[in-house]
Amino acid sequence: MWSRLNEWLWQDRFWLPPNHTWADLEDRDGLVYAHPQDLLAALPLALALVAMRFTFERLVGLPLSRWLGVQNQARRPAAPNATLEKHFLLEGWKPDKPRIAVLATQCGLTLRQTQRWFRRRRNQDRPCLTKKFCEASWRFLFYLCSFIGGLSVLYHESWLWRPAMCWENYPNQPLKPALYCWYLLELSFYISLLITLPFDIRRKDFKEQVAHHLVTIILITFSYSANLLRIGSLVLLLHDAADYLLEACKMFNYTHRRRVCNTLFLLFSVVFFYTRLVLFPTQILYTTYYESIASSGPFFGYYFFNALLAILQLLHVFWSCLILRMIRSFVKKGQMEKDIRSDVEESASSEGEEHPQLKNGAAQGPQAAPTDGPRSRAAGRLANGHTVAS
Repeated sequence: MWSRLNEWLWQDRFWLPPNHTWADLEDRDGLVYAHPQDLLAALPLALALVAMRFTFERLVGLPLSRWLGVQNQARRPAAPNATLEKHFLLEGWKPDKPRIAVLATQCGLTLRQTQRWFRRRRNQDRPCLTKKFCEASWRFLFYLCSFIGGLSVLYHESWLWRPAMCWENYPNQPLKPALYCWYLLELSFYISLLITLPFDIRRKDFKEQVAHHLVTIILITFSYSANLLRIGSLVLLLHDAADYLLEACKMFNYTHRRRVCNTLFLLFSVVFFYTRLVLFPTQILYTTYYESIASSGPFFGYYFFNALLAILQLLHVFWSCLILRMIRSFVKKGQMEKDIRSDVEESASSEGEEHPQLKNGAAQGPQAAPTDGPRSRAAGRLANGHTVAS
């Protein structure tokens, strides 16, 4: 059964243009072509990248964060409470006020104490700035090296400057060793991102990030197997052009260097919009939709590859909307305050805790001064606009 399924999956009509077979891509006369089994090397390399990442974060990222003055916000741990902990883990980490009132009654706590417990418990699970910095520094290093490496590999290639050359003599295009190494490294990195998802910072666009990684892995695998390395390399290079700027922006944001962060954010926005919303649809999508079938008819791989690119473009539009929201906030406030995809520390005001009010509107804190005595009466007169007679 497995052999029959394997034979059906690797039919020529799925992967190659009409009138071409896998026999055309066999190594001969000193020419080496891409073979799907070559990508199996990405699995151990992905595990090696995971090990390199944790080593880098521990030995380089963490000391670098301390040297740059990254400080974690002090957090008060939530007091042990079996009832509230069970609700937090099984039913939800942010219950509504009626449910909080029921839980407060069950635990013998006040409404405010129960709200405070959930706020502190949520803050316990949020990643600290040091972890965010280490993760951003690793991705910055990889994206920067990948962009520089990819640019050096493609700089002298004709298809970098004229995407229509991606289809010259396709699919009879020999594989170059440097392009294979770069391709394999990119695939290994995105596989490593999927492996480390349980340990990474979970942002609000988590589902979109997972979709992006899966689509990218499928794109790299399919483009390599179908010998679409030329157009695939352009897609990878366009994405790497902006990614390292985003990670650098995050790093300086965590170190509270606002001017550098704001400058990098504006630079990243320009590069992102130009590469993802201008170059990608006008150069990449255009050549894959129209120029790729100029000399041969469409086949399954044509539709499949373009469908994956269309999904990528939809994700580009989604993230562009998020960036525009950040730019609007930047214009209003004069600085980029935070990544709108990330959770932030909650305070009592952000949680909307119930604060008992005094007659004059002052909040009665847990350690409020007594309301009797000459000192309290003097404070009351001052609060009402009266002055103490000298």
